[in-house]
Amino acid sequence: MAAGIATTPAIVGLGSTSLPLSPSLFSSSKSTNLASGFLKSQVKARNPLRQAGASGGKFTSFERDWLRTDFNVIGFGLIGWLAPSSIPAINGNSLTGLFFQSIGQELSHFPTGPPLTSQFWLWLVTWHLGLFLCLTFGQIGFKGRTEDYF
Repeated sequence: MAAGIATTPAIVGLGSTSLPLSPSLFSSSKSTNLASGFLKSQVKARNPLRQAGASGGKFTSFERDWLRTDFNVIGFGLIGWLAPSSIPAINGNSLTGLFFQSIGQELSHFPTGPPLTSQFWLWLVTWHLGLFLCLTFGQIGFKGRTEDYF
């Protein structure tokens, strides 16, 4: 029976390459290139992120100027936050006034920083959170209006 297997000429079914079945196949240092109908042809792989004509030969999934900064937004956003934060609504003081006053108090003992229990941290976080929210919504509103989103 072993003699019948050794004399079988080839195994067919692996695409265009026939594989001879002999003991010398396993001892050979020569590599066999197998092809199959299930595998794609061996074509040099190309990078899908490199497409000619897009951003100077580089493909980007978003615009280079994605932030689309505009000085109108920064100016109106700052004014739009300074106006309401300067209204004296906290015991006769404004948020901006309390924040700047706490900066002065902490600078009076400069080499040491403010302790965690200082009111400075509350005014700092509240004032800047309001400013960044105002700038973010200003950017969304201004750019959304100029680019006809709404």
